[in-house]
Amino acid sequence: MQPILANYTASITELKKSPAQLLKEAGNEAIAILNHNVPTAYLVPSALYEKMMEVMDDYYLGKEVEQALNYNEDELIEVNIDDLI
Repeated sequence: MQPILANYTASITELKKSPAQLLKEAGNEAIAILNHNVPTAYLVPSALYEKMMEVMDDYYLGKEVEQALNYNEDELIEVNIDDLI
């Protein structure tokens, strides 16, 4: 059995009938769209989607920083500041 990762659910028929009403009833939460009682899609309000994108961006930025800070001392290149001018 596939888990439903939302507090609200609706059938595809309900979605076709009134998507705006579904979003209004769910507030700022995602809605699992069911087809024969199996989640086939999630309807996500724009504010929640934007927040999800920010979280993912922060996660990937953190991974890049972690990777950049994980270096070997022998990989460092000594530079004289006067040589850069």
